[in-house]
Amino acid sequence: MTGNSGQTDRLLRRAAQGDSEGWGALVAAHRDRLRRMVAMRLDRRLQGRIDASDVIQEAYLEAWTRLAEYVRSPPMPFFLWLRFLVAQKLLTLHRHHLGRRMRDPAREIRLAGGAMPEASSAALAARLLGNTTRPSEAAMRKELSAALQKALSRMDGLDREVLALRHFEQLNRAETAQVLGIQEGTAASRYLRALKRLKEILVQMGLGEAQL
Repeated sequence: MTGNSGQTDRLLRRAAQGDSEGWGALVAAHRDRLRRMVAMRLDRRLQGRIDASDVIQEAYLEAWTRLAEYVRSPPMPFFLWLRFLVAQKLLTLHRHHLGRRMRDPAREIRLAGGAMPEASSAALAARLLGNTTRPSEAAMRKELSAALQKALSRMDGLDREVLALRHFEQLNRAETAQVLGIQEGTAASRYLRALKRLKEILVQMGLGEAQL
């Protein structure tokens, strides 16, 4: 299976034959990365209404039912397949809860595997500012967050997405390239360009390089 380790391949074959323990070990290894992805892409209007764990669990259930199909002909590495299923669940929830008239098309991005919720500028800003602000600094944090969101929204959409994938979701270069449907070298150069641009924005705002 292209892109999977030998151990992952063995566990997948066992899971496809009904080994639930092996399946549990496989998916548990990816839960934290998938939670980061959901946190980056869950529309803030749905925060508190949708739990990341529920989204991931629904995707795991679908993956289990489709596992034999995946093992016969894997379209991508196992983690990226899980991530794709989670993204599709999240997109369905966005459309269901927000409705077409409430949904901003700009909140979705089309990648190699199809449409998925875009990494929001609000989520990126929150990750950059961190969660250590003292109560006395709350007003300043709110102003900085608004300014940072505005600056991030002015970045090229693909550059912002590369930044989200590499820096926040912590996908490697090969994974990023496959998600975006571009060459690894292109993914690497776009990431460096996006990171440089973000650092410039942070310096201009007096934030240094924040948590980069």
